[in-house]
Amino acid sequence: MNKHDSERVAGMLESMGAVSVDSIEEADIVVFMTCCVREAADTRLYGQVASMKNVPLRSGTPLDKRIVAVGGCIGQRDGQKLLDALPHLDVVFGTHNIGSLPHLLSASVNEGKRDVEVLDASSSFPTDLPSHREHSWAAWLPITIGCNNFCTYCIVPYVRGREKSRALEDIVAEAQRYVDAGVKEITLLGQNVNSYGRDLYGIPRFAEVLDAVDATGIKRLRFATSHPKDLTDEVIAKFGTLRSLMPALHLPVQSGSNAILASMNRRYTKEHYRGLVDKLRRACPDIALSTDVIVGFPGETDKDFEDTYRLVEEIGYHQVFTFIYSKREGTPAAKIDDPTPHEVIQKRFDRLVEAVQDHAWKANQADLSTTVEVLVEGSSKRDSSLLAGKTPKNQTVHASIPSGLSIEDLRGRFVDVKIDQAKTWYLSGEVVDGSIHD
Repeated sequence: MNKHDSERVAGMLESMGAVSVDSIEEADIVVFMTCCVREAADTRLYGQVASMKNVPLRSGTPLDKRIVAVGGCIGQRDGQKLLDALPHLDVVFGTHNIGSLPHLLSASVNEGKRDVEVLDASSSFPTDLPSHREHSWAAWLPITIGCNNFCTYCIVPYVRGREKSRALEDIVAEAQRYVDAGVKEITLLGQNVNSYGRDLYGIPRFAEVLDAVDATGIKRLRFATSHPKDLTDEVIAKFGTLRSLMPALHLPVQSGSNAILASMNRRYTKEHYRGLVDKLRRACPDIALSTDVIVGFPGETDKDFEDTYRLVEEIGYHQVFTFIYSKREGTPAAKIDDPTPHEVIQKRFDRLVEAVQDHAWKANQADLSTTVEVLVEGSSKRDSSLLAGKTPKNQTVHASIPSGLSIEDLRGRFVDVKIDQAKTWYLSGEVVDGSIHD
């Protein structure tokens, strides 16, 4: 969602006559789009904004000073506190009023104003705003904003607001525009896409969204994020029937302990979660599952952690995003005292990470010596002679750029790659002759 919001900010700035640059040193305007799910993001933001005072202005700039703005979740939460703490910060806006940025920037440039505008709720979706997409072949498509779940560790409902669904016809119309413009992959976005439509229609209608977007002719369809308590049999079945729906699902479990899940207010059990995984694998035997796990949630015992460890071992995820619990002031979990020493939590975390890496390596071995279709995103960051792209299962693939071609010839196109190496976090191989296609 933050990436989508950033694309809207870029679109608005371009509509004002600004152009994007590759470095902060070249920028007259710098906008930080922020997340406050974990404490590390707060620390980085304050440090990076403070560092702006040491970056000289580019020669020839028409401005007397660089304009610095902060938006997103930290802007929504902290508001005036940011301006008070960071004297060279000019503009703060929240999650509900991205569209206010142009007039806030204009006031800062023309009148020297330092201003905060944070609203309690939004009257429209950010999709109504101009956009500059990061990639011409891929698009984020929000179908809901906000969240009604109130997991006890999570700050999101307080900074993103209550759940609000877009009309189905608006979603389909936007998807069709993307397809007509040559987009190859659409990712549907929401804090909990599975509950889409409950506020508009009385019941969730996410399965209908998948059918309707598939019917636009999109080549690849994905979605995030999926809450286990609302994942229905109807949606699960789509992984076995829809042409465009990719065989990959991010299904956050957070913990394998029923006691911790209850304390987190997740509203499902590990048994229910395991049942969902079984259904998904019956519908799509080759599905690649990823998840989130929090280690060290307040009150987690050795037994609770062992339950989580066993669940991760049993399911065998392709990817697990592991986090040490980060206290967020204003959430119920922040009030829970926990005497567990940090070194105990760190040992649990390290042990889990080792298991995660082992299972990720094993999962990738299934694709060794197979040929996979890859959507090329660009060149490898470590080796410009290699292309980098994604498989239907969202695995990263590297392969040599075919002789006589440049990465620009391949970016946003499909190639077939014969896999000859399967590592923990990526696959590599050779492009099959004559396999490049749109």
